[in-house]
Amino acid sequence: MKVTRSMFRAYRQKDAHETAERNERRKLPERARRDARMLARIKEDSLPYTPEVMSWLSRKLDKPASKITQDDVNKLKA
Repeated sequence: MKVTRSMFRAYRQKDAHETAERNERRKLPERARRDARMLARIKEDSLPYTPEVMSWLSRKLDKPASKITQDDVNKLKA
């Protein structure tokens, strides 16, 4: 049987899929801890936040960091 590029690609895709599933289970608790930590930071302070917090807010609000207002943050706090 001749092994072709498409077979190698299929093996790689299958392996990548299995790895992603395994990593997702590991990352869920890590994401929950990060969310709790970031919410605590935004509750005790106001804009401007550190770059780490702004990056997290940007992902949560689906907005560029430069467009985030205090009103957006207040809605997320609630």
